[in-house]
Amino acid sequence: MLHFAILFCLLVASANASVQDFCVADLKAPQGPAGYSCKSPTKVTAKDFVFSGLVGAGNTSNIIKAAVTPAFDAQFPGVNGLGLSMARLDLAPKGVVPMHTHPGASEILVVTQGSITAGFISSSDNKVYTATLKKGEVMVFPQGLLHFQINAAGVTSVALVTFSSPNPGLQILDFALFANDLPTDLVSKTTFLDPALIKTLKGVLGGTN
Repeated sequence: MLHFAILFCLLVASANASVQDFCVADLKAPQGPAGYSCKSPTKVTAKDFVFSGLVGAGNTSNIIKAAVTPAFDAQFPGVNGLGLSMARLDLAPKGVVPMHTHPGASEILVVTQGSITAGFISSSDNKVYTATLKKGEVMVFPQGLLHFQINAAGVTSVALVTFSSPNPGLQILDFALFANDLPTDLVSKTTFLDPALIKTLKGVLGGTN
């Protein structure tokens, strides 16, 4: 009899449970550790689930000759809470996305134009995994690992990237080391690089000290 009572309670609880199909980001509300708050369902429209920002090419006229156009929760409210997002990668000839990590997500990259050399470094033994990808080929980058992408063609290369989080996060190693006010002496001691080289890189990337 006890078993039937427990089963009945579970069925009732399940029937009364609130099922939320989606949580469109309320961009006007503060963002917390769990992401954005949900927009009221009465204010959600089909436009919240459509994003056109990946149609056009990004601006690659910068020091790395690359552009990453995100479709994260801040740009694409419909992905909030769904555990995924996208981005577009444009790499001009000689373009590169330097060593970087996404602390909050794994990444899948599919080349849609040109050719891209990409790779990542394992955290256990620093083994390097690289491949040159042609149009239609795909590579996965595990969460949190250092990885890079380089244009391997003589023309602009393009890729679409999917992440396993609506906000994967980003830290580019070169900018983390040389685009801040961390004293050159400390950078030298922690990287074993020559201070003169560090100052040169700080000058190029906008760092000080």
